Amino acid sequence: MNNVILIDGNSITLGQFLKLTKFISTGGQAKFFIETNNIKINNNIPNGRNTKIFSGDVVWINNKAYFVKN
Repeated sequence: MNNVILIDGNSITLGQFLKLTKFISTGGQAKFFIETNNIKINNNIPNGRNTKIFSGDVVWINNKAYFVKN
């Protein structure tokens, strides 16, 4: 599966996830990216870049699923 994202540990913030997946290059870009794209974590809209993503979660960005595993 191409959309499996491996993380170290049990969780990562949304901002870190966006950098890891190369959607953004700096943390400062996270707020704008989150505001201008359709993002859901397990069908919930995140509160901001510090929203925690855990191993086993599914992150949807513009209708494309990313499966998070550690």
